[in-house]
Amino acid sequence: MNAAAAADGTLEKLDDGRSRIRFERRLSHPVDRVWAALTEPDEMRKWWAAADELELSEGGRFTIRWLNTDDEGNTAIARGTVSAVDPPRLLELDSDIHGVMRWELRPEGEFTALTFTSTLQLPDEYREKVLAGWHAHLDFLEDALGGRPVEDWDNWPIDVWQEHHDRYAAKASA
Repeated sequence: MNAAAAADGTLEKLDDGRSRIRFERRLSHPVDRVWAALTEPDEMRKWWAAADELELSEGGRFTIRWLNTDDEGNTAIARGTVSAVDPPRLLELDSDIHGVMRWELRPEGEFTALTFTSTLQLPDEYREKVLAGWHAHLDFLEDALGGRPVEDWDNWPIDVWQEHHDRYAAKASA
């Protein structure tokens, strides 16, 4: 099993009742390329979502619409503000539905060390779903950087999400 297939996301309960999801990945692409995938709308839609609005400055507004749907056919839309930005190392978005999403990038030679966190109110029944979702999207990021974007979001690989979900559920019950 490769590292991306392992249940590498962690969940920490914070004192204020929120949860923090954390992923660390080593991407085989330079920081500038990863930064573009995080911040350029044409690149974002290859692995994550459509940026209907993205003002890439502190205090700027954003609206991001996921391109995949849930079991009922609903599409998630996150709205909020850019709470921190330091190109090409830091992007932090404070959103209404996913809390504070933070991407930190560090160069490691020709690679990029990516740390992603999402700090949010997360009911226990959504814990594995959210971990599996971010896990899949970070896998899609690596794929998109390698020239293999998700091209058909109507038929995105839900079986991949399910495999991740099952691994996180098993990890939580262990």
